[in-house]
Amino acid sequence: MLRRKIYDELVRWKESSNGKTALMIDGARRVGKSFIAEKFAKAEYRSYILIDFGQAPKDVIDLFINDSADLDLFFAKLSAFYSTVLHRRESLIIFDEVQQYPRARQLIKYLVADGRYDYLETGSLIRLKKNVQDIIIPSEEDHIEMFPLDFEEFLWAMGDEATYPLIRQCFEAKKPLGAALHRKIMNDFRQYILVGGMPQAVLAYLDGKDFEAADAAKRRILKLYREDVAKFAEGYEDKVFAVFDGIPGQLSRKKKKYRLSSLGKQARFRTYEDSFVWLNEAMVVNTCFNATDPHVGLALSADNATQKCYMADTGLLVTHAFQDGKYTDNELYRAILFDKLNINEGMLMENIVAQMFRLHRPRLYFYSRSDNRHRENNMEIDFLIAEGKKIAPVEVKSSSYRYHSSLDKFRKRFPSVIGNSYILYTKDVMLKDGIIHLPLYMAELL
Repeated sequence: MLRRKIYDELVRWKESSNGKTALMIDGARRVGKSFIAEKFAKAEYRSYILIDFGQAPKDVIDLFINDSADLDLFFAKLSAFYSTVLHRRESLIIFDEVQQYPRARQLIKYLVADGRYDYLETGSLIRLKKNVQDIIIPSEEDHIEMFPLDFEEFLWAMGDEATYPLIRQCFEAKKPLGAALHRKIMNDFRQYILVGGMPQAVLAYLDGKDFEAADAAKRRILKLYREDVAKFAEGYEDKVFAVFDGIPGQLSRKKKKYRLSSLGKQARFRTYEDSFVWLNEAMVVNTCFNATDPHVGLALSADNATQKCYMADTGLLVTHAFQDGKYTDNELYRAILFDKLNINEGMLMENIVAQMFRLHRPRLYFYSRSDNRHRENNMEIDFLIAEGKKIAPVEVKSSSYRYHSSLDKFRKRFPSVIGNSYILYTKDVMLKDGIIHLPLYMAELL
């Protein structure tokens, strides 16, 4: 059983809401929403009912259609159908995969006002227009996003609860961990990169540290994503497939901005914009926007047409990149077994940083400037993050890097808005040239 941090957030919601709101858990498919909802219900309530709208029987749907105006009758029939006694203020009703039946979500307003029970919703693709266009979204609904396992949760799954507190301590003090410990953590982190944080893949891997079993689990998830595209992106699914299938190739380039010309000579952002939005709203990808003028803030200067498109789970990226071949053809798995992760290293390193940054930020930003007349002014910063009222540029580097010319240019161009500057790489903590060098596994702490 996987331990997840979101559980504590559910407990805090129950205590603070006290029945005044429902809670919606939003996340990609197979990220663990249903599991954590039921675990929470079993431990924190006297009884619960879970309605899975992905496969709800007609009799249950009929209750929402015919009996929801009379809540006494509605609850009596619901309790009888699921053979579960509901207790006032001590029971939880879960609407699982609620995007499959938006009418149930609209009913939340009246269920919360009734006040008898608590309500938890889980959903994927819930922000897509197709899934909300015919309903009034209830204001009595709190939201929480759920992501793949982070590195600390992955270590917990590996049976290690001692290492991450030390990582946090060294991060706060900006002190190195030492060669032996850093080497061990990087080995675990490389496993995390390749396996990813999707619960099914993690559980498959833990059963004998089986990369092939993890890869098979991830292939099933990717197949499910493709089925969702065909179902929920009807009318422009071919464009979504094209963008999605192009992600590994785009990220393997030195400059990782999504180059639309790779989709066709006449490809324009306006014709593919809905496809990028679909993948981002489905939480299949983490989109990173170009903030063209850090002087005025990141969101205010964001150029939505210039973006990088990272996979929301790096383990899925590893499998997606080699999906047309067999597991045995995937060179990345062999590389980690021999501790030689240098094939497409930049693609994976930058993607995992985006994944870790997204845990605490609704949007990601980078900086890119091209000057064809004066090429010495060209620069690209992998990520920009806010630290208080200042902006911190972040570069992701391989272990063998020697220069950080773009970072130097950026610091010189925007001295008034820059706070700390960071390089994330595969070595230990180091302070050099006024730049804080951190190992990749500390990215989540920024």
